[in-house]
Amino acid sequence: MQFYRDGYRPGDPDLLPAAAAVAERAGGIPAEVDVLVVGTGPAGTVLGAQLAAFPSIVTAVVERREGPLEVGRADGVACRTVEMFQAFGLAEALLREAYWVNEVRFWGPSSSDRSRITRTGWVEDTPEGLSEFPHVIVNQARMQQFLLDHMARSASRLQPAYGLEMVDLEVGAGERPVTVTLRDAGGAERTVRARYVVGCDGARSAVRRAIGLELHGDAANHAWGVMDVLATTDFPDWRTKNVIQSDGKGSLLMVPREGGNMVRCYVDLGEVPADDAGRVRATTVERLVEITNDILHPYSIDVRSVAWSSVYEVGQRLADRFDDTSGARGPRVFIAGDACHTHSAKAGQGMNVSMQDAFNLGWKLAAVLEGRSDADLLRTYSAERQAVAQDLIDFDRFWSDFIAQPTLDEAHPERGGVTAEQMRAEFARQGRYTAGLATTYGPSAITGSDEHQALAKGFEIGTRFHSARAIRLADARPLHLGHAQRADGRWRILAFGGTAPSGLLDLMSWLGESADSPLLRFTPPGADVDSVIDVHGVFRCGHHDLDPASLPAVLLPRTGPLGLQDWEKAWALDVRHDLFAERGIDPDGAIVVVRPDQYVAHVLPLTARDELTRFFAGFLRVPSGY
Repeated sequence: MQFYRDGYRPGDPDLLPAAAAVAERAGGIPAEVDVLVVGTGPAGTVLGAQLAAFPSIVTAVVERREGPLEVGRADGVACRTVEMFQAFGLAEALLREAYWVNEVRFWGPSSSDRSRITRTGWVEDTPEGLSEFPHVIVNQARMQQFLLDHMARSASRLQPAYGLEMVDLEVGAGERPVTVTLRDAGGAERTVRARYVVGCDGARSAVRRAIGLELHGDAANHAWGVMDVLATTDFPDWRTKNVIQSDGKGSLLMVPREGGNMVRCYVDLGEVPADDAGRVRATTVERLVEITNDILHPYSIDVRSVAWSSVYEVGQRLADRFDDTSGARGPRVFIAGDACHTHSAKAGQGMNVSMQDAFNLGWKLAAVLEGRSDADLLRTYSAERQAVAQDLIDFDRFWSDFIAQPTLDEAHPERGGVTAEQMRAEFARQGRYTAGLATTYGPSAITGSDEHQALAKGFEIGTRFHSARAIRLADARPLHLGHAQRADGRWRILAFGGTAPSGLLDLMSWLGESADSPLLRFTPPGADVDSVIDVHGVFRCGHHDLDPASLPAVLLPRTGPLGLQDWEKAWALDVRHDLFAERGIDPDGAIVVVRPDQYVAHVLPLTARDELTRFFAGFLRVPSGY
C-alpha cells in the first residue's frame, strides 16, 4: 500500500483521514442517500466496503439485528474470495487467523468389517497453480467483521445502523426515486429516499418481496445437521478435512476450524418426508453427537463444548432476475446473496458467491454515481450474476446428491453407491469450481471478444485475472501483479512487452500523450491521470536492464496533491517465475484489460490503439471539458 502521498502523518496508515464531506454530515442515517444497503451479511458487508472507497457517494447500511453477527453460519473461504480480500488489503490478516485446507481425506467402510470405517485415500484440496492463495476456513462473523472494520477505517467512516428493519419500499420518480420505510425496535418509523437500494437481507428478503420477485426451485428434501464442536477424540484425522461414508449410518463431512481446536461436523440426517420436516428440524445437539459417533465407529469424539449448531434442509432456489428493471426503465433496486439464490453448504460456495455478487455490483454503482459511466452499466449486474447463480444451483444440486450417496458394497452392487476412487476423483475434478475460479463472464460492453485471446492464453477473457509474479522495477521487490489491483473502482491496463521493448514503450508513450488515448479521453480535467484507468507496463527483461528514470511519463505519473511520482507502475521479469511463459504471452506482447472486480475484460495486441479506445468508449463517459 502507498501512504504519505498527501503529506506525512503519523499513526496507522490503514486508518484514513475522514473526508471533509463526511465530517460535515450529521450523525445517523441521512434522509437522502445515494445508496441504501439493507443487510450486513456477506454481500452487504462487501458492498459497504467497496462503496466506502468513495466518500463523495452517500452510502447508508441498515441491519435489523441489534448488532454484528457473532457466531455460526458459513465458514468456507474460497481462493477467489481471498484474492478479493487482497484487493481490500485484508488477505494477510485473514490468512493469519484462518485454518488452511491442504488435503481432503476420505473414509469408508472397511472391506473386512463394514461396521468400521477406514481411510481410503486423500486428494490435494486446491490443485497447484490455481491461485497464489489457499482455500481457508474462517467464521462468517469474523469475515464480516474484517469488512466492517475496513468500512469504519475508510475516509467515508461508514458504519451500519443496527436495529432498523425495512418494512416498505416504493420506486417513483425524481433524482432519488426509491422511498424506503424503516422501523426501529421501538416501532418508530422513518423514511429514506435513495438513488439506489440493494437488498442483502437474506433468503426471506423484504427487498425482494417489495419488488415482486420470488425464489423458484426444488423443495428441500434432504436434511443435514451442523455443529461446531470442541472435543477430544481418537480419530487420527481430526485436523484435516474429511469426507466419511459409513455402511448404512449416513455420511459425515468434517471441516477443521480456525484456532487449532474447533471442528465443524456436517451430519447427514437423510431424506425428509414432506409431513415430517418439523421433527427433523427439532433434532437435538445430543442426537447429532450420537449419530456422529455411530458414523465414526470404531473411533469416537467426546464433545466438551458446542459453539454453534443448526439443522437445515437442502434446497436450491433462484430468483428470475436480480433487479427491478421494468421496460425501458433501468434498475433502481437490486438484490444480492441469499436474497436471490439459496443452496446447501456442501460445496462451501454460498458466502463466497454472495460476496462476489456485491463485488460485481459495487464498482458499477460507484462508476454511475460518480459520473464515469451511464446508468446502463447497471443492467450488466443481473445479466452476469444471475447466470453465475444458476451455475451454482446446478452444481450444488449435483454435489449434494453425490456426497450423500453410500459407499458401494462390492458384495451388494445392486444397492448402488459410489466407490472410494470415484469419490476422490470427483473431488479432484471439481477443484476449480470449489476454489471459486470457474466463473466466466460472456461478451458484453464490459467484456470483449476472444479474437486475440492467443496473445495471452493464461489470462482468459471473462475469468478472474490469474495473478503471476514479477519484479517491481523501482525497488526490485518480487510481487504478484494481481496484488497491485485494489478495490478502488479503477480499470487496469496491463501491457506485457514483446521480445523487443519498443512495442511496449511506443504504447506507453501513446497512452500518455495522444488525444485519442483512453487515459486522456476519459479522465476528468484536473484529475490524476490514473484516476479512471490505472496503467502498468511489464517488460520482458530483468530489472537491471532498465533505467526507471528513462521510462515514459505514464509509468511514472505525478499524482496526488503534492504531485509526487508513482514508482509502482513498471515491472520486469522475475526469472524464477517467468510469467510470460506461465501465462502464455505472445513474443510480440499483449494488452490485458482488467475490470475493477479483477476480471479480464479484453486481450489486444500492443498495436491496437483504436480498438483499445473503442472498448473503453463502450462504457466510459467523455467528461465535460474534454
